[in-house]
Amino acid sequence: RRKALLLLKKKRYQEQLLDRTEAQISNLERMVQDIEFTQIEMKVIEGLKIGNECLNKMHQVMSIEEVERIIGETQDAVEYQRQIDELLAGSLTEEDEDAILEELNTITQEQLELPEVPSEPFPEEIPEATPIKNRPKPELVAAS
Repeated sequence: RRKALLLLKKKRYQEQLLDRTEAQISNLERMVQDIEFTQIEMKVIEGLKIGNECLNKMHQVMSIEEVERIIGETQDAVEYQRQIDELLAGSLTEEDEDAILEELNTITQEQLELPEVPSEPFPEEIPEATPIKNRPKPELVAAS
């Protein structure tokens, strides 16, 4: 009977020890997850920091006034192109079309004096074209 009681106490002690060990393992796993999550948060914060630095550099290259100027020029160009499209689409009045036809008839009825065609052959050498120089663009910095 005493031996059985001793074995039961030993069993109870082992179970309590096992429960404490499982609780400690659970705490360790939770700590590892917290550390991993904190590392991810640090990477996100570092990414945001780098992104902000890149945005600041890009803002230095292009100001709001320059963007507004470019947008204004683009709108002017779109409006000008719309006017050209309207003219080409035939939005002329009948009076305009009559005047254009009359001018065409006048031009085709005139006898034009054309210069004589040269009889000597063309030169063999073709002069080299000079390259067009482009305006240097502001340097943009890529995010790392």
